[in-house]
Amino acid sequence: MSFSAGPVPERRVDIDLAALRHNVRHIAEIASPARVMAVVKADGYGHGAVPVAKAALEAGATWLGVAHIAEAVELRRAGIEAPILAWLHTESSDFAAAIELGVDLGISGWELAHVVAEARRLERPARVHLKIDTGLGRNGCPPEQWEALLGRAMEHQEDGLLRVVGVFSHLAVADEPDREETDEQIDRFREAVAVAEDAGVDLEVRHLANTPGTLSRPDAHFDLVRVGLGIYGLSPFDGQSSAELGLRPVMSFRTTIANCKEVPEGHGVSYGLSYRTDKRTTLGLVPVGYGDGVPRVATGAPVSVGGRFYPVVGRIAMDQFVIDFEETGIADSENSPLGQEAVIFGAGDGTPTADDWARASGSVNYEIVTRISSRVARRYIDAEVIAAEADR
Repeated sequence: MSFSAGPVPERRVDIDLAALRHNVRHIAEIASPARVMAVVKADGYGHGAVPVAKAALEAGATWLGVAHIAEAVELRRAGIEAPILAWLHTESSDFAAAIELGVDLGISGWELAHVVAEARRLERPARVHLKIDTGLGRNGCPPEQWEALLGRAMEHQEDGLLRVVGVFSHLAVADEPDREETDEQIDRFREAVAVAEDAGVDLEVRHLANTPGTLSRPDAHFDLVRVGLGIYGLSPFDGQSSAELGLRPVMSFRTTIANCKEVPEGHGVSYGLSYRTDKRTTLGLVPVGYGDGVPRVATGAPVSVGGRFYPVVGRIAMDQFVIDFEETGIADSENSPLGQEAVIFGAGDGTPTADDWARASGSVNYEIVTRISSRVARRYIDAEVIAAEADR
């Protein structure tokens, strides 16, 4: 795989924008005629919000989704003009900036008064999506308060202070397709939409489906699907890989072996000496750790060196961890692993995956990619451009 110009950083994640565009196009085909909102919160799940957003829009996404207004502001300042929805607020959120920059706001209840106050001060109406809690129990208006929220919102709309453009909710267990709660949530959402339309709301978009809902529940697509995990090429389902879903992982995490040495049987490894070698072997030092976003508890996770997988042994430290090459006679040979590339996780093409590290750490694949810290350089590659240049 070719890299962008410039020296190769000591530790890096490579972001394949061609893979991301493929994923967006694939999901758009599945969701059609519903449109696609590319969710780029948390710095694009660690992939870089601005480059990911631009690539997703190029591939056919028509909306962008973020949790916080500050994330939407970053996108607008980067020159992105597409519709953006921000849905998680506090009383300190900058509602004025959202209104001034044309950012849509998710409203569960209490936020409405704050948004209206800023709209009145700015003399500019806000665009809002009202959120109904259909069973997830986090944000969202309780069903028994839904009609009252609609009434207040429509009064403010008549006063020219806002426009209700959407109704939305969020699925709780769509990653477990056999769970009946998803059926219940879809039914509750339909009921909430019907109540909104009966109240005179002229909706632009109704949206409920996340990545697993998009991939497994066509009846949850409505007008718009909100896809985060899927555009990054990760599977939301246990037992079903990205490849089986037609998705390509976008991020790979790479560095080089920083030290290599042969040690005797019984040699301790890392803090606490919780691991001791069971035979004479060769250890390799990988210069990334939990300060770089590697899960501290992921002992046993695989690392690829020279096309072979080797296990993490001992505790993962802040800046480094150790792998066991499980053989001798290589440390000082011409085949020494010292300086060789170490792939923590990649696209699954003969490399470990984010899913492998998730299993080792008792986590989920989207936490693995999102937690990679800013200390690790991001490098953007584009296989489509590389291929086109090669054909010239």
